[in-house]
Amino acid sequence: MKKLILSAVLATVSVSSFAASNGPAGCGLGTAVVFKDANEWYEHVMAATTNGTSGNQTFGMTSGTLGCEDANGPLADGVAMFLNDNLEPLAIDMAKGNGETLGALADLMGVKGADKAVFNEQMQSHFDTVFADAQANPTTAYDGIMSVMSGSKELSKYLG
Repeated sequence: MKKLILSAVLATVSVSSFAASNGPAGCGLGTAVVFKDANEWYEHVMAATTNGTSGNQTFGMTSGTLGCEDANGPLADGVAMFLNDNLEPLAIDMAKGNGETLGALADLMGVKGADKAVFNEQMQSHFDTVFADAQANPTTAYDGIMSVMSGSKELSKYLG
């Protein structure tokens, strides 16, 4: 039960970090297309409802579309959703130095095939940086991943 509540809180915090840069309704189809010129409170409510109920806000954050391309939250570019949904299996894969979840993270971050072995090795050897303690969450894991990548000559080029 505690795990479920923690997951819900983390998802809400991550989504709200994206929403802050796009007005009260956040990014998504409701904001970018349907209620594009919303000025009244009820229009913002309808835009937020459209964004949240149709699943398009998540799609927009992951794909960088629907007004979400300007999201500058701490976990931009779809990495937020990935870490929220895959933190535990990612920790297991990082500890092993390989695995489907670790490979998916490398792909999401744009790591080229030639550098994936370095990515896997760096993530494994710096596991304690990414998952510093049992209270690790998507934000702290992201910060750790960025720290590891910025310290690597081969991986720092993927940090934008």
